[in-house]
Amino acid sequence: MSKNVLKFRLEALRSRLEQLNLDGCLITCPENRRYLSGFTARDEFPESSGLLLICRDSQWLLTDFRYLEWARSEVRDFEVAVYHGPVGATLAGLLAGRPKSRLGFEASYLTYRGHQRLLKAFAEAGVKAQWLPQEGMVEPLRAVKHPEEVEAMRRALALTETVLETVAAGLAPGVTEAEVAWEIERRFKEMGAEGSAFAPIVAAGPNSARPHHQPGDYRLQEGEPIIIDLGARVAGYCADLTRTYILGPPDEHFQKIYRLVRRAQARAEAGIRAGMNSQAADALAREVIAEAGYGEAFGHSLGHGVGLAVHEAPALSPLKERAGELKAGSIVTVEPGIYLTGWGGVRLEDMALIHEDRCEVLTKTGFYEW
Repeated sequence: MSKNVLKFRLEALRSRLEQLNLDGCLITCPENRRYLSGFTARDEFPESSGLLLICRDSQWLLTDFRYLEWARSEVRDFEVAVYHGPVGATLAGLLAGRPKSRLGFEASYLTYRGHQRLLKAFAEAGVKAQWLPQEGMVEPLRAVKHPEEVEAMRRALALTETVLETVAAGLAPGVTEAEVAWEIERRFKEMGAEGSAFAPIVAAGPNSARPHHQPGDYRLQEGEPIIIDLGARVAGYCADLTRTYILGPPDEHFQKIYRLVRRAQARAEAGIRAGMNSQAADALAREVIAEAGYGEAFGHSLGHGVGLAVHEAPALSPLKERAGELKAGSIVTVEPGIYLTGWGGVRLEDMALIHEDRCEVLTKTGFYEW
């Protein structure tokens, strides 16, 4: 992202800190770290490649020696500091001499052990700070995409669609799910992607009744549904795309389920727009499937936001606790599905950009037409 975009993000975060009555915050979520600083290193659990300390008047990227030159080459508006020993002691040193601060930390990303070590380090250094758990300090900012982000995601999706087209053309009886999944990952790398945004899902026959099936040695057969869910990562941004295939002539049952899922998806894509409650967006597709008698077979949300993470805000969920108002500039998936134990399933997933008055479907890959 350009320097101006990163500056805008920091200003937006500082406005959030003011609203939350915080003097600063500790950022430990890898995607939030990249979003705010531009540092592209990825974490390999349980090791972190760095964290951010952002105050009202200053900001630091803390990392260890292995990532120092990487950070210096990418990060411009943060002071880069190396932590030697416990990171809490380094943080305490940076804040020494300041009045007692109210500091937010990401409750979903700082472990209990890390939190306890942080408190101990500040106490031992005599630095007074009140550490307050926070949810959603940065994620609402990430939900609305800048044009540069949208362009990166268009490229990730275009690459994903090219790979899916090639892989789908090679589907044949006897090929295993795992072989198809490996072909997807290999082609992503060969075409210049950073890699897969997530492990590809290839689920054939009865396995396609498992929405998040892990590809195995099950062999593709004629007359059975084959769900392929894949996404490339390009410039840090993710794509997410699903289509359901069948080898040989489809029977009436497959056609019925497929058409129903597609009708539900089309209705949602025609109705989603900014200002809509996310529960209402989910209901657009869910009502179609429920009215046809398959409501219990659609057990997941209609969709989710996509960006630096493959699952991020907003959530197109039927759950009240996850509800919120959809914003123009968000990119979401629209992915209804029906899953029937013993037979299999059908899921169709597009990516869409939300506008004030409409939903722009970004996915170009088509559907079966019978």
